[in-house]
Amino acid sequence: MTTPHDHQPAGSAPTYEDPLRKGLPADHARQVARQILSGPHLSVLATTNADRSAQLSVIFVQPDGDDILFSTIAGRRKTTNMLRDPRVTLLLHSLPASPVSGYATIHGTVELTDDPDGAFLQVIYGLRMGGATPPPEPGAHRLIVRVHPRRTYAPFPFSSE
Repeated sequence: MTTPHDHQPAGSAPTYEDPLRKGLPADHARQVARQILSGPHLSVLATTNADRSAQLSVIFVQPDGDDILFSTIAGRRKTTNMLRDPRVTLLLHSLPASPVSGYATIHGTVELTDDPDGAFLQVIYGLRMGGATPPPEPGAHRLIVRVHPRRTYAPFPFSSE
């Protein structure tokens, strides 16, 4: 089988459209994210490894105004990745017991600060684990990570009608 070689342009390439602009408007997407955060949910953090592959971690998060906080330990892969490249994506997915159904993604940058006595971990672990105390971590250097959202996406609600 041969192919013609007329060297004519095949037409212009389709214009790229940012898929994050096709969901709900930004203010509604932030509202969906807040609703998901207020109920039972799953949070997955995406960072970028040095080889540019994705690194994903299931984490406990806590909203703080427009920002989102979580705890980590110095030396972990996600921590190393965030120190090298502060851009992250956070997937928030509601669980069946939640009053809202769906997901939202938050794209932003992080700021890391020391949590020398692990006080924030105690609070967030207690909230997410029904008052339980986190297991001991001898020698762990705890950090508080603050995600500053830059862009939030939530899909349009699904309707079977």
